[in-house]
Amino acid sequence: MDSVIEIQRQTHEELERFEMALYTLLSRPQATHDQNLQKEHKASQILDRISSRVSSLSNIYQDEDARKAEIELLSAPSQQNDLSEFYSRLVKIQEHHAKYPDSVAGGSDLEIAALLDEPNQEDEEYEEEDPISLLFSGEEAYGKYMDLYANHTAYTNLKNIGKRPGYLQYLDLLLSAQNAPVHSDLSKETRFTKDFETYIKDLHTYLLSFMKRTQPLVDVESQQRAAADEFAQKWDVRGIPGWEGSPEKTQANGNESAGIWCVACQKHYSKQTVYDAHLTSKKHVKAVAKQESSGAPAPNPNGPNVPSTSTPHPTHQSSAKSRLRNSAYYTHLATSLLVALIPVLNETKSNVERRFSLTAREREQELLDQAKPPPPPVAAATEGAGEEEEEEERIYNPLKLPLGWDGKPIPYWLYKLHGLGVEYRCEICSDHVYMGRKNFDRHFQESRHAFGMRALGLPNTKHFHEITRIEDALSLAEKLKQEGRHEIFEQETMEELEDDEGNVYNRKTYEDLKKQGLI
Repeated sequence: MDSVIEIQRQTHEELERFEMALYTLLSRPQATHDQNLQKEHKASQILDRISSRVSSLSNIYQDEDARKAEIELLSAPSQQNDLSEFYSRLVKIQEHHAKYPDSVAGGSDLEIAALLDEPNQEDEEYEEEDPISLLFSGEEAYGKYMDLYANHTAYTNLKNIGKRPGYLQYLDLLLSAQNAPVHSDLSKETRFTKDFETYIKDLHTYLLSFMKRTQPLVDVESQQRAAADEFAQKWDVRGIPGWEGSPEKTQANGNESAGIWCVACQKHYSKQTVYDAHLTSKKHVKAVAKQESSGAPAPNPNGPNVPSTSTPHPTHQSSAKSRLRNSAYYTHLATSLLVALIPVLNETKSNVERRFSLTAREREQELLDQAKPPPPPVAAATEGAGEEEEEEERIYNPLKLPLGWDGKPIPYWLYKLHGLGVEYRCEICSDHVYMGRKNFDRHFQESRHAFGMRALGLPNTKHFHEITRIEDALSLAEKLKQEGRHEIFEQETMEELEDDEGNVYNRKTYEDLKKQGLI
């Protein structure tokens, strides 16, 4: 059971099975974007399993001692006991299968079946939510578009960026990454801040996550490592465009560039005017009073009105260097990702423009359409109405309740409320059965009942309402005729016609005048 050679053989077999499963999966034609993305995620999972099997197989081949010991055990130590090892292992195998009769060696068949997951009819009754759809937000629409609203908000909150761009203008700024590094148009004062570092890091995190979710078969990690190595080489020789004038380089060029450090506020000021203005602020006064009460040295040895021009603390300088490098690093990586995602950005921009042109009602209808289940594949659609009848039969409806607008049985309380369990039969309508009082009352004004009354030679008037038997209708008509109400049966006297000159006649008079040629 623990033979190294058997483990190698079994691993080789599993690799072949996974390769065949991968071929079977990739050879399936997928009609929609959702199905194609699901196929790629399953293929990525199969590749991960192949990689893990190859790694374990390589470790076994490199362990020469274990292979040598196994071969020595299988070799006959003497001519008398040449099959002793074979029979001892055979006994172990028989004991194992006697103890675990349902055990499966390796279990690769179960893994492959779970990855290919051919749906059964029994499983369709308990449909589970698609795990791939949980990876995307509603705005991303199963990976078709990008959701950059949070990044847009963070960008507009940066300082010194000029006019705040809208969402479409922000997408245009990201699309410019194919020609130049992203946000290279911003000033150095903005790009050297901590807020920009946080923003560009979050942008890179989202782009990397979106790339992994929408392109699972692409080795994004190796591309990012290559981009990181390229950045390290350029950064050492200061070859990153737009990041040459770093703060640590300018702070070493005299007192004016070094700025002013306020010991009381523990803050660095780049200009003399800014430092002088803050000396009268409440925050600075409180900081000075707190420092004097604690017995610390005076914050300004040159006097309260003379600014200190001391060099910033080393920790402050090192943090500025680290922040600058991080900003440049994530800007370089985000630019490489944006270049690969240019088609998706264009689709996102087109979708935003289209949605801006829709009304609120059209947007709601679009959301409802997206919530509907996808249509069946082309191969299944060719089978015709037979499958549709099977799907309808699979609906659990033991009480035979009527179906509602959604194709599902209505609630039982609604069924009882409208009396849909009571049958009303109409002999005039060829013994048609109406379920419920409401449907029965409505059918007297419908075409089926009117056709039956015309076949009997009777008018479909209110006098015959609630009459469902032919014998009762004929007897009522005879009774009305005996009472002198002949106008009920003389339809020609009830209809009015108009001639070309606008004169109105009843039907009988109109036909008589027309025969005489007077009309």
